[in-house]
Amino acid sequence: EVKRFRTGENQGTLVAGGNGQGNRLDQLSDPYYVFVDRDHSVYVSDNANHRVMKWEEGAKQGIVVAGGQGCGSDLTQLNGPLGIVVDQVGTVYVVDRSNHRIMRWPKGSTQGTVIAGGNGSGSGSNQLSYPYGLSFDRH
Repeated sequence: EVKRFRTGENQGTLVAGGNGQGNRLDQLSDPYYVFVDRDHSVYVSDNANHRVMKWEEGAKQGIVVAGGQGCGSDLTQLNGPLGIVVDQVGTVYVVDRSNHRIMRWPKGSTQGTVIAGGNGSGSGSNQLSYPYGLSFDRH
């Protein structure tokens, strides 16, 4: 589960998950990274479910915005997603760790595109080796 804590709060407010470990839309399994957008929607890399979930403010269940088609290397799948960034138009960028790639999932799409790596693990200029985090600058 993911909770939001405001200064001075001890309990926090549930913003994602909270219904035990699992693969339903109201559950998470091994969540790693969190990204919060301007609308206060919370994006979670749901590692063991091989998906990225979006939880709009006040929602009781999430929306799959990347992956969610089981573990694999197809463009509709992820394998151990970790770092996530979401841009101003809702495009999700996700580290697909065990596929050694970074993927871009436009808002509303059912498959992503590889923007870095994806050529096996290695140190070549077109390879990544178990990437973890992700960040972008403004330019």
